[in-house]
Amino acid sequence: MNFVQPIRDPMVIEGIKEYMKIRSLRNYLFFCFGIYSGLRVSDLRMLQAGMVRGTHVNIKERKNRNRKRFIIHPSIRGDLHRYIANMADDDFLFPSRQAKKKTKMKLQPFDRSTAYKMLNHAARQFGLREIGCHTMRKTWGYQLYIQDPRNLALLMEMYGHSDPSITLRYIGMTQDMMDAAIIRLSTPQLGRNRTHFL
Repeated sequence: MNFVQPIRDPMVIEGIKEYMKIRSLRNYLFFCFGIYSGLRVSDLRMLQAGMVRGTHVNIKERKNRNRKRFIIHPSIRGDLHRYIANMADDDFLFPSRQAKKKTKMKLQPFDRSTAYKMLNHAARQFGLREIGCHTMRKTWGYQLYIQDPRNLALLMEMYGHSDPSITLRYIGMTQDMMDAAIIRLSTPQLGRNRTHFL
């Protein structure tokens, strides 16, 4: 299984948002909800219009049945209100554009595979690799941690992790720290100390 990465560069995040917004308000809002809430794709898919009409969203996570409450990011409220203006409260926020093959039902949430394709298509436009359905959730955590490392305890609770090392690895910080440590190694130092490696 491939290990997916967060999107680390805030400018790339803004670029992806603009790229998606031009093409599809639905996909743009899906991406924004992902990077501003930390929800799993399985929970994002099940959001309904009535759940997002206020300032906060209350949801029971499908995987662990935990209750979660989060604020709708102010930057997307205007677009969100326009998007849901003609939706009924029980309409899915991110419906598939096609009827389901097996059930023939319409306006059902789009599949996880659709989310994956949408994210990867946008990511390729910005030269990103190792992008998957957990990328938005990891991006949310990574950006919160970079903004203030004191957010680690909050992230551990939000992710349901029992150890800081699990959270740091999940959001890609462990990899960043390892990469930085290796980059700090210089060739002359290695040459002087080569006997230590024999």
